[in-house]
Amino acid sequence: MTRSPRAMPPVVDRSQWQAARAELLVMEKELTRRKDAVSAMRRRMPMVAVTQPYAFDTEDGRISLQKLFDGRRQLIVQHFMYGTDWTEGCPGCSMMADHLGPLSHLHAKDTSLVLVSRAPWPELMRFRDRMGWSMPWVSSAGTTFNEDFGATVDGEERHGISVFLRDGDAVFHTWSTFDRGEETFMLVPDLLDLTPYGRQEDWEDSPPGWPQRPPYEWIRLHDAY
Repeated sequence: MTRSPRAMPPVVDRSQWQAARAELLVMEKELTRRKDAVSAMRRRMPMVAVTQPYAFDTEDGRISLQKLFDGRRQLIVQHFMYGTDWTEGCPGCSMMADHLGPLSHLHAKDTSLVLVSRAPWPELMRFRDRMGWSMPWVSSAGTTFNEDFGATVDGEERHGISVFLRDGDAVFHTWSTFDRGEETFMLVPDLLDLTPYGRQEDWEDSPPGWPQRPPYEWIRLHDAY
């Protein structure tokens, strides 16, 4: 059998593997507990009242931010990078959308989710059809919503997540994250983290000889690989 010259992890017997796995499991459990602690802090954050009367373009015409909740108390917004003159959406944001799946599980917890972009609503629907998605997607064109929540900075698009809470007609902004904070929405990085070669990106602490490339440049729309 011809072996690949590519660098590989060392080969050990099962008992040595189990010892290494047990050592790593201690750190994994610490990470889980730390994540739980961070989530507990997030649940205790203060919030800011949203008083701007934002309106979004949808298949039902212009609707308010309150209507995006669809009767539920919580709302997660994916700030999807899609500029007003773009012809297709951001590949990274698209990867996130690829992994959203049915929203019924979120709805069971009184939580809605919607994508928001600055591109015209018909353009968003054209791209959504191309990608085979069904999640709600609205246009913030003509509003300052993107700028006010950090998703458009100096005219440049920025991907992010914002969370809102509704109390009757009152809406509050509770949390936002950007850049790597969004990895919760991208299943692929977490899956790759389970593999020997990881994400194969040049910022990672990997053994010598591991395949690595600049981050993100490999990502394509799922119909463009």
